[in-house]
Amino acid sequence: MKSSQQVKQSFWEEGVSTKNLIYLTFPAALSAMLNNAYRVIDQYAVQWLGVDAQAAIASCTFVLIAFFAGYTIFSSGAIALVARAVGSENVPEQKRLIGSALTASLVAGIIILSASGALAPWTVKSLGLQGNLANQAETYLRWHALYCLPQAVMPTLDAIFIAYGRTKVVLFLQATASILNFLLNPVCIYMLDFGIGGSAMATGISQAIAVIMGLILLSRTRGFDSKSFRLNKDVLRIVKVGLPMCWGTLVYASVYWVLLRWVISPLGPAVNAALGIGFSVLEGFTWPVFWGFSMGIASIVGRCLGAGEIAKALQAIQLAFRLVTLFGLLASAVFWWGGEVLSGMFTNDAEVLKQAVLYAQVLAFSQLFVAYEALAEGILSGAGKTKAIFYWSAPLNILRIPCCWLFAIEYGYGAAAIWWVINVSTLLKALGKWSTVISGRWQKQAS
Repeated sequence: MKSSQQVKQSFWEEGVSTKNLIYLTFPAALSAMLNNAYRVIDQYAVQWLGVDAQAAIASCTFVLIAFFAGYTIFSSGAIALVARAVGSENVPEQKRLIGSALTASLVAGIIILSASGALAPWTVKSLGLQGNLANQAETYLRWHALYCLPQAVMPTLDAIFIAYGRTKVVLFLQATASILNFLLNPVCIYMLDFGIGGSAMATGISQAIAVIMGLILLSRTRGFDSKSFRLNKDVLRIVKVGLPMCWGTLVYASVYWVLLRWVISPLGPAVNAALGIGFSVLEGFTWPVFWGFSMGIASIVGRCLGAGEIAKALQAIQLAFRLVTLFGLLASAVFWWGGEVLSGMFTNDAEVLKQAVLYAQVLAFSQLFVAYEALAEGILSGAGKTKAIFYWSAPLNILRIPCCWLFAIEYGYGAAAIWWVINVSTLLKALGKWSTVISGRWQKQAS
């Protein structure tokens, strides 16, 4: 792996072009797709356990996103601060930030997963799950708590490599984890007869191997060594930048948690399973592309601000806007025309397929704005202006709860109403975040 000096020299010598932007963002996009693939693989692998198993995986999705919110504190803080340290060639600061972020993410994972295992019955009850569906979800959460500590460290490790502009390394690690997960799922679920818990076991083992490989590669940089593993005063800087992202992600997950309990679950297991397929499978193909541009721009913005090169950041943003427009329109096409084919690969149930296609075709109308929102978040997170992301996300996400209940349950419009409420709120979030980007406040030196 290149040193921070080599990365910086390559970045400024090559400049910002469409080719270089794609070269940086596409590996990040593919790695995010593979990172999401564990949910897709799990959703696919458990289908022979029945609809309840699929619905259990779907119901736990937003619980796991809530856990991920805790890990986001350190990954979001790391990408902004490490990228700036790389841009300014401050190697000692890189070592302090990286060591502190990785150590803190490990501690957070131990705390979160310990609580998850102990509170699994309460979690399942709070989701409104009953009978065999509840038993399957509780089993999955307990096994997840036991095996999936590597999921706490992986986001921060990815963020550090992205801050260096080394997105190919992230892609390599995620590809390794996904291939191992795909191979281990049938072994753990069916051959070893661990059932739904085996899917969590497969995920944990595969990501543990990827984390070990990532740490070995990271040790070859100037900005990290084995002595870097310690908590220091920089953890407060990391938390300051990352905490708004944590709260935003937590609110997002909590909103879906409430929707599952009071709106989606009352509409039946088919809608529950359809949400899991739509969210994990369909958006598992499209969202990572947007996330790749978001992380690529975050890396560029952070390094440009560290080097005092605002013009290069603006140039990259203009190029990225054109590209995400194209991919946002392509995502809409995939949702509208490919929803039935893709969803049909993950269910044999006619009603689940019908609901999944409905999800895809309604959400097709918001994919362009999802792309714009992701790009705006990348700009702001790279600059360390994460509070603006929270302010424009959390209130509108919370507003989804009463609106979804009103139109889906009270007025009786069903699942379609939920997806249309999400469309409208996504549009408003994208407009709000871009108003902050256009204002130029993100260009000021972050604290």
